[in-house]
This record gives sequence, structure tokens and C-alpha cells, in this order.
Amino acid sequence: MAERRETERESRWPARRLEPWGLPCPPSRPLGPLATTILFCMLLDPALPLTQEHQDVPTTEWVPSLNMKFDRRTMELSWDCKENTTYLECVMIHKEKGEIRKKPKNKDCHCNFSHDSLHGGITFVVKVNSTQGPIPEKLVYANPGGEGTAAQNFSCFIYNVNFMNCTWAKGRAAPDDVQYFLYILDFKEKRERECPHYVTDSGTHVGCHLHDLSGLTFRNYFLVNGTSRETAVQFFDTILSLKNIEIYSPPNNVSVDCNPSHCQILWDPPRTRHPSSAWDFNYQLRIQKQDNKEHAGNQLIDVTGKSENKYNFPSPEPRPKHTVTIRVSDARGQHWSAWSQPVEFGSTQATASFVHVYVLVVLGTFVCALILSCFVKRLFASETLFPRIPHIKDKWSENVHTDHQIIWEKSTPDTGKIDHEEILTVEEVTVAPESV
Repeated sequence: MAERRETERESRWPARRLEPWGLPCPPSRPLGPLATTILFCMLLDPALPLTQEHQDVPTTEWVPSLNMKFDRRTMELSWDCKENTTYLECVMIHKEKGEIRKKPKNKDCHCNFSHDSLHGGITFVVKVNSTQGPIPEKLVYANPGGEGTAAQNFSCFIYNVNFMNCTWAKGRAAPDDVQYFLYILDFKEKRERECPHYVTDSGTHVGCHLHDLSGLTFRNYFLVNGTSRETAVQFFDTILSLKNIEIYSPPNNVSVDCNPSHCQILWDPPRTRHPSSAWDFNYQLRIQKQDNKEHAGNQLIDVTGKSENKYNFPSPEPRPKHTVTIRVSDARGQHWSAWSQPVEFGSTQATASFVHVYVLVVLGTFVCALILSCFVKRLFASETLFPRIPHIKDKWSENVHTDHQIIWEKSTPDTGKIDHEEILTVEEVTVAPESV
């Protein structure tokens, strides 16, 4: 393991390959017979060089190599300064972000770029202005090794303010004897550290645990390098902001204060690694009735940090027993903390009394409805069994004017009356007495 670690340290950072884009320098090789003959003739004829000297034939100026270098710690591209040359532009060609252009200041022979990941391969180009015009020269910062041998699925998260876990998986094409090593570079102090405690799987490093983050700043460079006796292993690198990967602890000191109409829930913000304002947090409250086994009455309530860490929950008396738990996340992310310890409010006696009142109201309503229906039925039954008997009008006691003369012509039959009444006329016949 010590031998492999030493080998990994010697080849930790990928090699650079220089590819000039100027006019190519002809290769050095022995002169052929024809060239020897021409050179011999030129030496014999002294007028030939003189004639060539007085002719204004354009000559090709070769720009020597700039000997470009790249320092991944400072992201600085530098080269050797040459006389009578002007450096026009530096270009970093990133696989994912495309071209990033910088212009050297005055006659500086270097350019500084922002920190970025390099595992996809980077190409640097420096454009030099000479008598022939702009001539570019490039430097390829490669990621040597077999494709698919680098670590994959890399992620880190901070918990409990001072602890960090990083995990990764073995590359899909990595050899069986591959071994990975994690290095963290602090951009501010330019300090590099190796993982102090590795997590292994079948002997291969697949994670790292750090219990001291004092040397890390806001943004840091993470590099996972690999070694193998069978083949070269590619590296993986990324830049992480510690604020973006921090998972907060649950809110502290959760309490509930109730009055006859509602309950006020209070809590303290979580401890964080970096100073944060109230606007940096989002909270979620889970309020649950204790006697609700199916969780149908659970409520998830979102609360922003500007609420001053309190929430008024409507709950008039008598209130059943509830429990409340709270969790928190960064306002710009979705990494929720664990739920806080449950806090109870309300009482089971209130729930029981409320149920008793409800049962009494239902029973009272049912009894009243039953009595009313019996009374109505009794009333209708009495009218059916004992119908009203008509009586003779008392002409002396009732002040009713009776018209004894009835004009039959004015009397109209009742509407809808079918039977016809027969009128019989009776005449009195007087018989004369017989004579004696």
C-alpha cells in the first residue's frame, strides 16, 4: 500500500502535452546526395550568395515554442516571454462551458482563470502577434488513463456543523486492484490535505469521513485520484461550496403556548457552519393529532424564515392532544434536516369531554325529533277517529239574519252538482157543498 501511495503521489496530477500551432520546424536529418551537390555548387560560385542577398525575397520567421505551463492550484497559465512579440489573448476551452477568454495585461506572460473542474480535459490557447500575424499555440491538459476508470457518483455533505462525509463509487471500467485517494485543496490558503479516515468496500476506498473542518473555507477543490498496477486510472475533480452541501441540524427549543383560541409554536434557528440570516431558512411544521392512527389529519405547514421563528395554530378549546415536530432547510436548496423531537399540547380529557358533548347533542336531537313525530301522529289520528259532528244553529243565540223569502231564479245550483231536483206543485181544490 505504501508503494502504491508513493506511485500515486508522483503521478497525482495529469501530465501536460504541448502542441505548437505555429509553422512546424523541419526535422533534423542527414543531407541527401542532391542537397550535398547543390551546397557544393554554391560554395564554388561566390556570386550566388551575393545575388540572393540583394534580392528582396520574403523570408519565413519561425516563432519559437512558448514553453506554456499550467498550475492547477492557482489556475494560472504562463509561458516564456519572447522579444518582439505581443500576446493578444488567452483562451481556455472547457468541455462543458466552452471557450473562456482572457486578455493579458500589458506585457504580462500569464493569464489567470477562475477555478473549475478539469477531469473532462482542458485546452489552452495563447495567440502571439508576430510579423506574420497572429500565431496561436496551444497546451492540452489531459486526463490520462482508461475511459471509465475514474471514480463516479461523487457527493459530500456536512452534518452537525463540524462533520463531513464524502462517498463515491468504483468506475465501471476500473480494474479489480484499483485504489482511490481523496485530496481537498483550500483555494484561499492553497493548502492541500488527504482524507484522514477512508471508508472501504472489499478493500477499495469508496468514502471519506472528516471530523475536523477547520482548514476548509467557503469553496474547495475535491480531487479523487486512482492507481492500479494493470492500467492508468483517470482522476475525478469537482468544486463544492460548503454552504450548499450542509445539512442543518433540527431546530432547537421547540415550545407551544396556548390560549382559548389558538396555540403559538416557537423555536430557535439551527446552528450553522457559516453565519446565516433568518431569510436563509425555510421551515416545515408537522402537526398531528395523537389519537389519529391513519395520519389523515396530519398537517404539513411551510413557514419562511421571515416569520420570526413562530407560527399561530388555530385550535379553540376544548382542544384534543396534538404533537408538533419541525425541520429546516436552506432557502436555496432542498436538503431537509431531520425532524425535531415531538412536543405535545392539548389534553386527552378535552378530547373525551368533546366526544361526550357531541354524543349528548346527537341523542338530545334524536329524542326531540321522536317526541315531535309522536305528537304529530297523535294529532292526525284523533281527527280521523273522532270527526267533527255538525250541530243545529241556534237562531236566538246567533245574531244571524235569515231571509225567509227565497227567489228560486236567483238560486244557482252548486258547481259540479250532477243530480237534478224535481219540484212538485201542490194546489188546494175547494169542493162546493151539495144542496139539500
